[in-house]
Amino acid sequence: MHHHGGMEQLPPFTASTALTWSPDWPFLIGCLLALGLYAAGVVRLHRRGDRWGTGRSLAWLSGLGTIVAVTCSGLNDYGMALFSAHMMQHMVLSMLSPILLLLGAPITLALRALRPAAKGSGRGPRELLVALLHSRYVKVISHAAFTIPLFVGSLYGLYFTPLFDYLMQYRVGHIAMMVHFLLSGMLFFWPIMGVDPGPNRPGFVMRIIELFMGMPFHAFFGVAVMMATHPLVTTFDGTMAPAGTDLIADQKLAGGITWAFGEIPTAVVLIALTLQWAKSEERQARRKDRAADRNGDAELEAYNAYLASLEQRTRRATPGVADAG
Repeated sequence: MHHHGGMEQLPPFTASTALTWSPDWPFLIGCLLALGLYAAGVVRLHRRGDRWGTGRSLAWLSGLGTIVAVTCSGLNDYGMALFSAHMMQHMVLSMLSPILLLLGAPITLALRALRPAAKGSGRGPRELLVALLHSRYVKVISHAAFTIPLFVGSLYGLYFTPLFDYLMQYRVGHIAMMVHFLLSGMLFFWPIMGVDPGPNRPGFVMRIIELFMGMPFHAFFGVAVMMATHPLVTTFDGTMAPAGTDLIADQKLAGGITWAFGEIPTAVVLIALTLQWAKSEERQARRKDRAADRNGDAELEAYNAYLASLEQRTRRATPGVADAG
């Protein structure tokens, strides 16, 4: 249980108190494992002589860094006492960490690093991963008709019902909520980012539409929280908050954070999509050029062959010409 009887009030919420080291072990261990597995994959590729983009490794590292920053810092302690601090955690875990992690292309790395199972030994980890990616289950949970309602419902269903207060009473409830924010964000952005293979590969326009379908609901939720005149949840009742905290003002701040934060991932994703789009256009153009070159080469070869055959005919017809030339 989190509500300790003798819990002393937190000092005022500032950048320096939020950035103190306060590890939440499940998250710290999870992130270290994720880092270790990723590094092992990259090392295996390098040993094999394959390249793996540094940018991808940096994106994965930053993604894990953002998770550690909001779960293993003073912010996590304030997240138990202040709605605004909790909202910062929620936004980073659902909208920033997932994008960075997806830019790290973990599925692609796994598919390239895992060795195919030896013949006759059944299915190895790689085969299981491929089977999972092709399964109906993953098709459903990564489809926009599921991910958008899940992403949006995670906001409304949590804070506008007693669910949030119930989960916040228990340590495991709090952890489950944080993990849910991360996973629902990963599912939402996975087909949109289109970096990793998945069962649903919408085109660029469709991906932008999917992105913009989720965002207005998100913004509207932020506005609704900003405009609420009574506390929406009972968890942040002021007993643990810094002395003199105005709970409604803090709730308004939480809504403002939600509303403003939607712009960040939208911008990041749009930039990433635009770059991918430009690259794919360039690739198609190069493919066309290559095809044209090949046709050009074929024509040239045919022409040369024709010239050669002419020359031989001429030689045969006039024996003296070739020598005289």
